[in-house]
Amino acid sequence: MASRRPSAAILDSPVIGMTSRRASVLERRQSEMSSRRPSIDPSRLVPMDKTSHLAGPDDFNVLFVGAGNIMFGSDEGPWNHSFRFEHKLGPRLKVVALIDPAVERATAVLQKKCDTFVRSAYEHTRVFKTLEDFVKNMTRKDMPRAVVVGSPPMFRGTTQSGRDIELQVLKHFPGVALFVEKPAATGPSSEIEEAFKVSKAITDSQTVCSVGYMLRYLKAVQMMKQIIHENNLTVMATIARYACAYEAIAKPDWWDKSKSAGPIVEQGTHFCDLSRYFGGEVDMDTVQAHSLEWDENAGHLSKMVVDETAIPQENRIPRVTSATWKYESGAVGSFTHLVALQGHDYSCELEVYADGYQLKLVNPYVQPVLYIRKPGSDHEESHRFPDDDPFFSEISVLIDNIEDIEEDPETSTILSSFEDACRTYQLTWAIREATERNRKPKPQ
Repeated sequence: MASRRPSAAILDSPVIGMTSRRASVLERRQSEMSSRRPSIDPSRLVPMDKTSHLAGPDDFNVLFVGAGNIMFGSDEGPWNHSFRFEHKLGPRLKVVALIDPAVERATAVLQKKCDTFVRSAYEHTRVFKTLEDFVKNMTRKDMPRAVVVGSPPMFRGTTQSGRDIELQVLKHFPGVALFVEKPAATGPSSEIEEAFKVSKAITDSQTVCSVGYMLRYLKAVQMMKQIIHENNLTVMATIARYACAYEAIAKPDWWDKSKSAGPIVEQGTHFCDLSRYFGGEVDMDTVQAHSLEWDENAGHLSKMVVDETAIPQENRIPRVTSATWKYESGAVGSFTHLVALQGHDYSCELEVYADGYQLKLVNPYVQPVLYIRKPGSDHEESHRFPDDDPFFSEISVLIDNIEDIEEDPETSTILSSFEDACRTYQLTWAIREATERNRKPKPQ
């Protein structure tokens, strides 16, 4: 099937014409979104090592924005977008440029790539400090088919100059697909409406866009969706818990909520998103929350690897956040986030309840296990998903959309749009603000 890549004329034209076929595909997907949250048959989510690269007659140009851990990996977790692009596209992958103001770091990670078997993807990659620099120096053969935005969220998700990378991509590369990391942004809550304006611009331009809420792509999560759909169930409650291993978190910015927006907005966002994925839209007026703060007796941590005294007291993060809310459907949601564990592994669970059913997802980041209790039995059956890689699945689905692989449209359903990500962002801020309203002032 012929691919829908932008022509070189894009450099001279502000608008790309949409074919009637592409428009009909988007209309179909928008119709699906309005009727139910998108899902994928879990049997079609194939592990990365069980797939072959996506063959094609031409190179697949990609532009990377950000040279940090999310793009090139770290010891802190399994994230590494470049690795997944390499396996999905094989020798077709050509990274035309890497945008990062830290030029030395960007150059160093590219050199590491060039010392490996994926050299062909990076040997001609150029480094630029800004997107504008790349646009000024690019040639027609540098036109990307996808832009991957992995820069820190404080520099994106708004309409403000210097923090509007998505809008700049739409301006310079109309019609080119976007992959944006979560969360949508980490600015002050007063900027949430700006994130929705960015979302509207993406939607209005009919740009293929995926946001990195990768847990939606877990086989276990899609099995849960399948059970709910096939049994015509209505979710009654979601109960989420996320306990991070703080000893392994060495980034000072993570501990400073003036920079990261706090653990709910930056980290707990994944489980807020999963809760919404099953429960539906949240009635924001019902959000209530309490927190255990750093300066309370129970909030002392003995194994922190950063110097918290270097962070202003008003910017230090809470140790525990506990929130509840009502969904617009009437269902109830709750979420507890803890900065409490030591070692390396996190402890995370999500429970979803419906009439007669308990669906419990355990350990989604490492080796997911799904426990299912059904009507007619008190026994919990368990399902394990070895080698499942939601990071690969989300990249695979994005590229399938770009390539217009639609022999089976369900295979290529993007599970998190930018608008959906904005609603999750809005919920995380509602939780943080609720804790701050309920915090007792300290006596002088």
